[in-house]
Amino acid sequence: MKHFKSLSALHQEKNFIPPENPLISLVKCGGFCGMGNDEFTTDFFMIAFKKIQSGIFSYGKTKYDHQNGSMFYVRPRQVIAFQELQFEQDDFLIFFHEDFLSGHPLYQSIKKYNFFNYDVNEALHLSPNEEKLIWDLHDKIKSEYLNNQDEYSREIMIGHIDSILRYSQRYYKRQFINRKELTGKTASKFNEVLINYSESGLIIENGAPTVKYMAEKLNLSAHYLSDLLKQETGKTALELIHIYLISEAKNLLMDANTNVTETAYALGFENLSYFSRLFKRESGLTPKQFKNQLFN
Repeated sequence: MKHFKSLSALHQEKNFIPPENPLISLVKCGGFCGMGNDEFTTDFFMIAFKKIQSGIFSYGKTKYDHQNGSMFYVRPRQVIAFQELQFEQDDFLIFFHEDFLSGHPLYQSIKKYNFFNYDVNEALHLSPNEEKLIWDLHDKIKSEYLNNQDEYSREIMIGHIDSILRYSQRYYKRQFINRKELTGKTASKFNEVLINYSESGLIIENGAPTVKYMAEKLNLSAHYLSDLLKQETGKTALELIHIYLISEAKNLLMDANTNVTETAYALGFENLSYFSRLFKRESGLTPKQFKNQLFN
């Protein structure tokens, strides 16, 4: 699989105009991008505004949900594949090397944007007014990119990229709410999967379910599932799994004949001290204190 370490190598391979800066580049495809059908990885972040008419965009080995989609986000060293993509005419690609952010606060804060990390991706769907705002920010970056770049150019371009990401975060939250209304209560479906997992004996056999397992059962990515649950419940997927397990533990400890060790193993905890710490974090008491409170 080909890996691109430099923007110039990517541009040369894909027949783009050579970049104006070794660490950031802007590309406009005008309906078709000759990216080829081969999978590849890069050392760059990518922000794309594209309305895909046909073809497949795969990211992290899974197909991107781009129905009516406008914006896509890719982080470094993720597998990307473009297969026979056709776009509407208005589009842009912004590539920036991770080194472009070195020493800037965005180097750290970009990590909080989950839309760069989705394993099963959903494009960001923009309203006309939102599209206009994103295009305005793109044009400001383009103005700096094409002018004679000086000591201020990097800060200005990163500032506009930061704004795009902040607005994208806002728009994704709006989209999560809309998606929740369309797909029903994610939390209810999540709890159903948890209960089925527990009642089928899988906890004893395999331990507690992972967030990845829960996400796969709901046909979502782990990050996307946690974001949806956070919108509905204020808790992440992992937090909800822990809450469920401790609730089950309390129920088991209600039986005078069940001790703490048996309870931990029954819920898939091989490490008793970890179970005790988690129990105390969720309930304010250790399992032993909880048990003593009931029967002493």
